[in-house]
Amino acid sequence: MTDISSLVRRLDLNQKIAQLHGLSIFDLMDHDPGNDASRTMDGFKLSKVEQLRPHGVGHVSLTWLLNPDFDGFRRDLAQLQEYARAASPFGIGALIHGEGINGFLHAQGFQFPTAWAQAATWDPDLIQGVGATVGDQMRAAGVHLAFAPVLDVARDPRWGRVHETYGEDPELIARIGTAYVRGLHGEENDSGVLAAAKHFLGYGASEGGLNQAASSLGRRAITDVYAEPFRRAIREANLSLVMNSYNEIDGVPSAADRWLFTEFLRGTLGFEGLVVSDYDAIAMLFKTYKTATTPGQAAKQALTAGVDVELPGNETFGSLQEEVTSGRLPEQVLDTAVERVLAMKARLGLIPDIAPRPQLRPARDLRPEQAAALGRRIADKGIVLLANDGILPLKPSGRTAVVGELANEIRINFGAYTAVANAEQPLGVMEIMAGKVPGIDPEKAIFTDLFQTRLPGIETAFEAQARGIHPDAVTIIEAIRQAAPDTDYHPIGSVEQDASPINEDELAARLEGVDTVIAVVGERTGWVGNHTAGEGRTSARVSLPGNQEELILALSKVGKKVVTVIITGRPLLIEPVVEASGATIIAPLLGEHAGPAIADVVFGKTNPSGKLPSTFPRELGQLPLFHGHRYGSGYDHPTGVRHGYTDLVENSPLFAFGHGLSYTTFEAVLEDVSATKEEITVQATVQNTGDIEGDTVLQVYARDEAALIVRPVRQLIEFQRVCLGPGEQRTIKFTVPLTRLAYSISEHQRMLEAGDVTIMIGFASNDLRAEKTIQTGQILAD
Repeated sequence: MTDISSLVRRLDLNQKIAQLHGLSIFDLMDHDPGNDASRTMDGFKLSKVEQLRPHGVGHVSLTWLLNPDFDGFRRDLAQLQEYARAASPFGIGALIHGEGINGFLHAQGFQFPTAWAQAATWDPDLIQGVGATVGDQMRAAGVHLAFAPVLDVARDPRWGRVHETYGEDPELIARIGTAYVRGLHGEENDSGVLAAAKHFLGYGASEGGLNQAASSLGRRAITDVYAEPFRRAIREANLSLVMNSYNEIDGVPSAADRWLFTEFLRGTLGFEGLVVSDYDAIAMLFKTYKTATTPGQAAKQALTAGVDVELPGNETFGSLQEEVTSGRLPEQVLDTAVERVLAMKARLGLIPDIAPRPQLRPARDLRPEQAAALGRRIADKGIVLLANDGILPLKPSGRTAVVGELANEIRINFGAYTAVANAEQPLGVMEIMAGKVPGIDPEKAIFTDLFQTRLPGIETAFEAQARGIHPDAVTIIEAIRQAAPDTDYHPIGSVEQDASPINEDELAARLEGVDTVIAVVGERTGWVGNHTAGEGRTSARVSLPGNQEELILALSKVGKKVVTVIITGRPLLIEPVVEASGATIIAPLLGEHAGPAIADVVFGKTNPSGKLPSTFPRELGQLPLFHGHRYGSGYDHPTGVRHGYTDLVENSPLFAFGHGLSYTTFEAVLEDVSATKEEITVQATVQNTGDIEGDTVLQVYARDEAALIVRPVRQLIEFQRVCLGPGEQRTIKFTVPLTRLAYSISEHQRMLEAGDVTIMIGFASNDLRAEKTIQTGQILAD
């Protein structure tokens, strides 16, 4: 038996470097299989492992593109691991990576509503179940690292990756994200799978909402807002891996930012784990940001900054040998990173002769029916009723019609990092390689062309893929017809930007005799094809694409009562749509459960209870718009009238953070608030004052009434989802650490000064029912 330090000393330079970079599954593609017996995976040649990595295999990336059959995938990974151990000194295994934001990214992975939908439940316990399910399936497959959760604070809906996040508020993100990590790791941190939270740091705060652009953030915003979810996951859930982001802050790219990863992450936040690069982030130092002129310089910058591992391959870390032997990089810097990698591998049982031996729990049986039930609960609780003039719930006996091409589509309900989106990539590649994409030369095409390129006519193939992966899923129109069989359907309205204008006379003729119209509209979200949202897809307008807004307005003009269902993974500009509709529902990418979940809300079988994790603006010019803005800025001004937009009648949001209606009503009474030296205790009573059972979320906010630093006008500090029967009431007691209110008084010290703090309770950030001001003492926070 040996320990990590001794093992590092026994490795030569090349063997050390091999632990610090990845092997992409694309590297193993077999272009001439012949009769080679080592070709055990379809399309891939395992014998290339030792050829490509003769000194060992640190990490294997993009494995989710392997065998679509889960049992075959598990066997393939086991065989790949055997080749990795054979190529590595002392039989050290490789860390296998997987994606897990919405479930295990595999054709047969258990899939859940997207992260933004998960956040709309405001139910950390449910999301802890998601993490546990992802961990169980990854463990069964032989995957060790889950690239999840996304802990980015997303406050600009133009950014195409909002749907991957838990929204705009650090406290909501921290609670939901920490629950996911705890579920993935297991209560004893012994699940055999570890979370790699991303993206560190400020990635979702890019200028103009552009992907990978600069983030204009000060140190205080970084420390108190954008780092808070990571701080909590590190301290409350033993987060051990972090992935860097693509952006740059104050001229320093994340992948080369020593202050960010060494001084702040490891020093201030106390992180002791492993930092891995987002794919090609280190190569961007010389390709994009020009802070390095060679791959070796880029590798040195990243490793010195505190980024331990390059993924997915070794484009820059392959040059580390020369950097060390030339004296430009001290070998001790490299050794430190190697120790961190080996510590992770030891913890996961990938080093045969190591002390102390890891104690991992046995792998648990996979239960598809439990995963499906969990996904359905999230879908039910994640739907948000934005507005309702009393039209909902509908009676199935009424004369109803459904309009909108998206009502008959499965694909629309999925975002990126899903099995559906993953299956679309090869289709997009084939379109390009076949020369079917105008403006792209197949001989010169690169992989990233997929993320920016329209693929004419690809939707039919994408829909077929989605239905093949989720054969039991039903469309929204199919689900509605199960409740109301006589419902008419008219596929009017298109997401295409060049869609023809709506013919109001034809619309009126088609809907003659119909009492109520359910209009299903939204945007497509994913990686490849004609999507308007997703990774690498930033929107300048953030409105319903095509002629869908025109459709809703036309329905109103021809005198129809309209229920609008909007399928989206981010806030959109929808004020005209809401004004023209009797009710508006947000269905936040609910995956395979979307159809039945939406139908049950429309007809009242499910009482809606979702709450917005993001603010909805009225106009594009209000961006960024979020509830926790500081005194003197934003839209809410407790200190008096401030300047707003001269061309807006109303400067407030269209729908505030935390908003979401129900078919019943609730009241809240603040019973007591008190403070000790370390915590605030809040006691409140919530009552269902309506006639049916329903869920709501009691939200607790705080406002620091005076401080040396400008503070938010409102800060979410606690919340709890509660289910109440008609007339039922319940008293809820919250205990909130005072450190939750701490802020940076200097670069090296966070604190809460002694003084007045106002505690507010309610059901949304703009629906606060009671408040009380108390005095707190001074408290220091690390």
